[in-house]
Amino acid sequence: MTISAKTRTISASKASVFPMSRNIPDYALYGDQAQPSWIDSFHFERIPDRSRPYNWEIQPHVHNAFIQLLLIQRGGGKVLLKGANWPINTPCLVKIPAQNVHGFHFSSDIDGPVVTATQKPLESLAGIVAPDLLQSIRTPEVLPVTARDSDALMPLFTAIEHEWRTSAVGTVAAGMLIVTALLVQVARISDALKPVSHPAPARKAVQLEKFRALVDEHFREHLSVDAYAQELSVTGGQLTRICRDVLGISALNVINARLVHEAQRDLVYTISSVKIIAMNLGFADEAYFARFFRKHTGLSPKNFRNKALDNIGSLRR
Repeated sequence: MTISAKTRTISASKASVFPMSRNIPDYALYGDQAQPSWIDSFHFERIPDRSRPYNWEIQPHVHNAFIQLLLIQRGGGKVLLKGANWPINTPCLVKIPAQNVHGFHFSSDIDGPVVTATQKPLESLAGIVAPDLLQSIRTPEVLPVTARDSDALMPLFTAIEHEWRTSAVGTVAAGMLIVTALLVQVARISDALKPVSHPAPARKAVQLEKFRALVDEHFREHLSVDAYAQELSVTGGQLTRICRDVLGISALNVINARLVHEAQRDLVYTISSVKIIAMNLGFADEAYFARFFRKHTGLSPKNFRNKALDNIGSLRR
């Protein structure tokens, strides 16, 4: 039976449910210390596992490096996302990309699976096999789910749970590939709802997304904040205010964080020398790169590489 677009629409309210703070905490998972953004990882749990200890109230927070997918099968409440409060009309799916402030007010009978995964590796994979998926990965959404949708989604959530609970070679790789397949299904659900009008994203959020896309494209060129601002038809000061208002950090910090992220991944996941990595990231020489890296991480590139590889080894043992 076809469900009309009207009945599948989930509308948002601006009414205040969550107390907002200018200092939004950054978590890998709510209540846990944030993990480094260069780690390729995924996590599975059910909604009550995380929300019950907090009396079903998840205060506004952000995952700096992780995308989160919740399939809410039972219960109700509200989701804070995109600056609005969205009612939970079950069943529904909530997609929260990295760096989006969000929070939850759940009823005590809430239930459903939750998958959390590092977003940049998923974007890299999508860029190779499904470039059209990138926009969906970066777009926060609350989507109604039909029985047919659930039939497509649940086997993937179950497979991710299986990989999460399995200790075997290739678990992370298999899990991330299944998460990518899950994101494809989510994009299809969203695409089917395209005729339905959703609240337009705030202007600052749109400008920030364009800025981050430009940084992804040009971070190796070491462009100034003013150069990015000119591309966005704003001043450097305006761009920094947008970043501080939405992310709590300056525009320069956004640019530097992108460079640091890529440097960390190159140090951990390639065998290239520090000199080659510095050159590939647009640094004039290895010494300048080392000073930049130490300033932002507290470690030299070589010390970071050694500690990170030890950390990954302990996680896989």
